[in-house]
Amino acid sequence: MTGTSVLTQTQLFSPPKNPPQSTELSVNFNEQGCLSLLKKCKSMEEFKQVHAQILKLGVFWDSFCASNLVATCALSNWGSMEYACSIFRQIDEPGSFEFNTMIRGYTNDMNLEEALLLYIEMLERGVEPDNFTYPPVLKACSLLRALKEGMQIHGHVFKGGLEGDIFVQNSLISMYGKSGEIELARAVFEKMDERSVASWSAIIGAHANVEMWQDCLMLFGDMSNGGCMRAEESTLVSVLSACTHLGALNFGRCVHEILLRNIRELNVIVETSLVDMYVKCGCLEKGLCLFQNMVKKNLFSYTVMISGLAIHGHGREALRVFSEMLEEGLAPDGAVYIGVLSACSHAGLVNEALQCFNRMQFEHGIEPTVQLYGCMVDLMGRAGKLREAYEIIKSMPMKPNDVVWRSLLSACKVHLDLELGEIAANQLFQLNSNNPSDYLVLSNMYARARRWEDVAKIRREMAEKGLMQTPGFSLVEVKREVHKFVSQDKSQSNCDSIYEMIHQMEWQLKFEGYKPDTSQVLLNVDEEEKRERLKYHSQKLAVAFALLHTCKGSPIRISRNLRMCNDCHTYTKFLSMIYQREITVRDRHRFHHFRDGTCSCKDYW
Repeated sequence: MTGTSVLTQTQLFSPPKNPPQSTELSVNFNEQGCLSLLKKCKSMEEFKQVHAQILKLGVFWDSFCASNLVATCALSNWGSMEYACSIFRQIDEPGSFEFNTMIRGYTNDMNLEEALLLYIEMLERGVEPDNFTYPPVLKACSLLRALKEGMQIHGHVFKGGLEGDIFVQNSLISMYGKSGEIELARAVFEKMDERSVASWSAIIGAHANVEMWQDCLMLFGDMSNGGCMRAEESTLVSVLSACTHLGALNFGRCVHEILLRNIRELNVIVETSLVDMYVKCGCLEKGLCLFQNMVKKNLFSYTVMISGLAIHGHGREALRVFSEMLEEGLAPDGAVYIGVLSACSHAGLVNEALQCFNRMQFEHGIEPTVQLYGCMVDLMGRAGKLREAYEIIKSMPMKPNDVVWRSLLSACKVHLDLELGEIAANQLFQLNSNNPSDYLVLSNMYARARRWEDVAKIRREMAEKGLMQTPGFSLVEVKREVHKFVSQDKSQSNCDSIYEMIHQMEWQLKFEGYKPDTSQVLLNVDEEEKRERLKYHSQKLAVAFALLHTCKGSPIRISRNLRMCNDCHTYTKFLSMIYQREITVRDRHRFHHFRDGTCSCKDYW
């Protein structure tokens, strides 16, 4: 972009003392030549030559030429906003077109404050905004997260009688959505008499921004049912994100089909989103196939694939892809190394992780962040090397955050180290993280040690602080609908048949030697009540529902918001053998693929 003001280069901006008469040549040029020459410009140098020609002919003061000079300079990808501004300032009475052009140019150039200041100047000079003014102004507000100013501009829209304009409405939805004001975005959307593809894209994007994934899928369904199938790529990427978070594989496959039908060549962002969706919905093979067939891969593509292999427990394959990335000449960053170290952590590759950690610092010059140290603590903790993990925390050059201490606390719970667990928990309490799970983990460790007074003390602290744990739930997709279950759930319309299926499953499990692991119920109740509580965990209800409503032999895919308990893990291994089903469960950290009575994690989790 050219950065030198033309005001210091030429005096031709000043109106000529004796402007040439409107000769036939200048009139003809004014009407035909100006726009033709401007369209041919491919650089600022060519543009300046045309500009000089217009000034020499004395037709700059014609509003048509002046307006098109501003538009060409401000909106071309080779243009200069500084140069455009110097032309704009020579126009005595710029109208809405000129102001709109400059506001749009500043917004495109990410000079957002200048865009809003020019809008204010427009109002002060009595130039009335129109439906072309508000989209770039509202976009500037959304990018600045300037909600208060955006709401004031919404008031201007209403006063100007433009609240029914579809372009303005779409911009308002987008602005409110990016500001997290989903109810205001919905209010604008619901009042629309007519909706375009951009309208649906804006409202779906608004819900994706606040992670209302279920609503994203419902809105996309409404959009499709309305006959508006030519969704924009950005919309489909938002829907793919929703499928990824919900584990809605079949819905994701439908989106993939729509992309293939309507878009000839998928760009790297869309292809990477597809890889991410398949991998995080449990179809690692499909995700890996798409990744390998990508013509162009960027750093983010490799990060997604390496992280995907990590959550499936394929540590060595993740290291192979990482090596391939380095051979391609792509320089790794901290995000890639987080994926690499996580892959080593889930596969128990301690020595390989230590080598990568050293290589990251000494070969690639990446200073370890608190997140990367957290990966090393998680690695050591999962491997049962709790003291080594604690030493890493003490050696960190920065103050450990709550995630680091939480990784250690979780490892202490798994490996039954109450002493070190108390240290980690106390550090978390001092950080005032106010995460209810921290209190519950310590409470559960006390319960396992039968220290019931300490359990009661922790529970009282939680109550006094008003901390409530998010209930655990499991999601299962059946016939393109995602169904949600919580423990002891009786809200389903067909809960009687689900509970009957649970009884049948329990009967079959007894013959295979399954025994409930009542140590997972950390309550001071008798064994019978513990068994009853275990029986109706959300994952078990989700599996029962899927067995009832899917074809024999078809795979079952479940997503959880909390870590799977040991009993559910054992229970699901038996079910995969009894019913000859492949059952895939995604919890917070990784995938478990149950097949023929075994799990892909090899019980290392």
